[in-house]
Amino acid sequence: MLIEAKNLSKTYMSGEVETRAVCDVSFTIDKKEFVAIMGPSGSGKSTLMQMLGLLDRPTGGKYFLDGRDTNEFSDDELAELRNKRIGFVFQTFNLLPRTTVYENVELPLLYDHAASNKRNREEIMEALESVGMEHRVNYFSNQLSGGEKQRVAIARALVTDPEIIFADEPTGNLDSKSGIQIMKILQELNEKGKTIILVTHENYTAKHAKRILSIIDGKIVSDKPVEGRMKAGDKEYMLK
Repeated sequence: MLIEAKNLSKTYMSGEVETRAVCDVSFTIDKKEFVAIMGPSGSGKSTLMQMLGLLDRPTGGKYFLDGRDTNEFSDDELAELRNKRIGFVFQTFNLLPRTTVYENVELPLLYDHAASNKRNREEIMEALESVGMEHRVNYFSNQLSGGEKQRVAIARALVTDPEIIFADEPTGNLDSKSGIQIMKILQELNEKGKTIILVTHENYTAKHAKRILSIIDGKIVSDKPVEGRMKAGDKEYMLK
């Protein structure tokens, strides 16, 4: 078991107003799973992803990663885990403007002072090749299309060879053709052994995963395997 949430909660306070974004959710995720967290805007799905991705701490319950209670991790330990074991892909790409593709993908490696420039370059080029963007290595991020930017963002998430990839609405700003390309990359990464956790509000996008956790008003309302799973790039675009 890779991830275990036990009565996980997140409450925000604004003055005397209390907002419960995530309410006592419990579930597990095994290694090499492809799970979609699906829900409407404001349902708490992104808040849940931020806790699972160690970007935010819960205000209630327990979150275990590889059997360890993450509440016991220091901020430095959380930062190291995010850098070494977790990759993030966001709807807005989060690329640095007026910076090359190479430099954007290099960013996570700059925290590893023991790494050599040669090793870094090999890892960067391997990550770019895995998403078909090695031919854009010297382009600036503002010279890329939306689909290309998202592929660079995936390469940046991959460059440290993380075990888990969180993708928060990764196709939200893309046209349908680019969206299919991104889902194809995520499915291929899962087939190679990566654990993928996808956050989306679209049932169509969620059906590219193998399992769907549906969340409404901060609560998990269903947890089911995907029926009629979509296979991006297939001629019939469907797994039998």
